[in-house]
Amino acid sequence: MNRKIWTAILGLTLGLLLLAGCNKKENTNEEQGTGSASEAKPAAASAPIDPATAATISGTVTFAGAAPKPVKIDMSQDPACKGNNQAETLVADGGKLANVYVYVKEGLGDRTFDAPKDAVELNQEGCRYHPHVLGVMVGQKIEIKNDDPTTHNIHPTPANNREWNESQPPKAPALEKDFGREEVMLPVKCNQHPWMKMYVNVSKSPFYAITGADGKFEIKGLPPGTYTLAFVQEKLGEQTQQVTLAAKDSKTVDQAFKQ
Repeated sequence: MNRKIWTAILGLTLGLLLLAGCNKKENTNEEQGTGSASEAKPAAASAPIDPATAATISGTVTFAGAAPKPVKIDMSQDPACKGNNQAETLVADGGKLANVYVYVKEGLGDRTFDAPKDAVELNQEGCRYHPHVLGVMVGQKIEIKNDDPTTHNIHPTPANNREWNESQPPKAPALEKDFGREEVMLPVKCNQHPWMKMYVNVSKSPFYAITGADGKFEIKGLPPGTYTLAFVQEKLGEQTQQVTLAAKDSKTVDQAFKQ
C-alpha cells in the first residue's frame, strides 16, 4: 500500500475520533443540565381560596348512653392547688361531648397555608391547664402562662415533634413555644402535678375546631370539594365522615360517640 493511501486512511480515522469526542461533550452537557431548558422550575404556589365560593361545616358531637361520673382529683400534695378537682378525660353534659378535635383530614390536596401571626394562649390556673384541648397550626406560637402561686413543669411528650421539659415559677414571664410537624392529640403533662394533663393538636391547615360544652363546632372558609372530616376524642378515639361541599355551601355534620 502506497504512502497516499495510508495518509487518507489516517486522516479519516482522526476525523471520526474528533466527531465522537464532540458528540460525547454535547451529551454530557445535556445530562448535567447546563442548558436553560433543563433548569429547575420553582414549585407552583397553592391556588388562593376564593372567599366568594367558600363553604362552612358545622355540627354537634354527642355521647350516646349515660356519661360516666366525673373522677375527682386528689390535689392535696400541693397546698397551693385549690382549683376545680374533676378530671376532664370525658366531659359530656346532657349528651353533648366537649373537647373533641374536629379537622379536615383529607381533601385539601397539596394546598399550603401560612401560620397565623397571633399566638394561642395556654394558661395554668387552679393547677389545671386551660384549655384542656388546644388547636394550633404548624409553626404558630403558643403563649404559656402560669397564674398559680406554685411552680409548674410543662412537658410535652410528642410522637412527631421535638420533646421539651421546662419549669415555670409563679409570675414568671410567659413561655413561647411552637411545633414544627402535624400531630393529633399531642400529650402535655406537668411533672410537678401528675394530674395535670392536656392535648395540643397541630394542624397543617386552618380548618379545625374543638367542641365546647354544648358539643358544637364550626369550620369556615373551605373551598368547594370532597373532604374527610375527622372527630378525635382522647379516650374514645377517632371517627370520620365524608362530606362534599359546593360553592357557598353550609352543611351540618353531626357525630355520635359511645363507649
